[in-house]
Amino acid sequence: MEKIESHACFGGEQQVWKHRSSALDCEMRVGVYLPPQAAHGSCPVLYWLSGLTCTEQNFITKAGAQRYAAEHGIIVVAPDTSPRGDGVADAEGYDIGLGAAFYLNATQAPWSAHYRMYDYVVDELPALIEANFPASNARAISGHSMGGHGALVIALRNPGRYRSVSAFAPIVAPAQVPWGEKAFAAYLGDDRAAWRAWDASELVRGASERLPLFVDQGEADDFLSTQLKPELLEAACKQANHPLRLRRHPGYDHSYYFIASFIGEHFAHHATALRR
Repeated sequence: MEKIESHACFGGEQQVWKHRSSALDCEMRVGVYLPPQAAHGSCPVLYWLSGLTCTEQNFITKAGAQRYAAEHGIIVVAPDTSPRGDGVADAEGYDIGLGAAFYLNATQAPWSAHYRMYDYVVDELPALIEANFPASNARAISGHSMGGHGALVIALRNPGRYRSVSAFAPIVAPAQVPWGEKAFAAYLGDDRAAWRAWDASELVRGASERLPLFVDQGEADDFLSTQLKPELLEAACKQANHPLRLRRHPGYDHSYYFIASFIGEHFAHHATALRR
């Protein structure tokens, strides 16, 4: 791994690293915030997954998360949202291709050559972080929009791997909304049965672990009724008796102003679980 940025921040250090990913077969960048406590011993880790069009920069520069990470002694790892570089497939539009990998393992050409963000986030990245930083194996995961979808799906598919999960304005039922239908058809093919393995509202029905889901949603979000539809996750959790804390916030939209307003409460939620 090669450090390409470093900034003092709330007594810790906000870094950006690049490395060659074997899962994605390309060079990747990842933001790593080391709280001041990391200078004295290992710390738990929160993995943050960003949304459509983002890179590793959006969360680390806009969310104001470092203040709360320093307060609770949590390392924050914020990877890019897709593979990048020469030879990596792309397509027209912001909702497929670069910046829009949907945190799954693609099975269809040309995407399957590089688009394996699920393997990268679940296996490769934690192995790198725990080998190269003072990071414990106590993990939490969170994200926004497409990244909220990724956080929920990854937590539900990996019982016991994460102590907590949360999401801001997640795509909770991608198999039933335009963003997900477009991406899933391209990355996974036309068999909708295969899509269910990457859909949080489907996964809760058979979840073997009752890890509580914590979701914040702005009621002034332009994508609320067409792409996000939190009521579908709410209904699925109720049917499956899966714990869900869904908060709706009047006046808040889909932006980082929304995330910055409530990110401190999410860190408190994760810190409680990570201390257990």
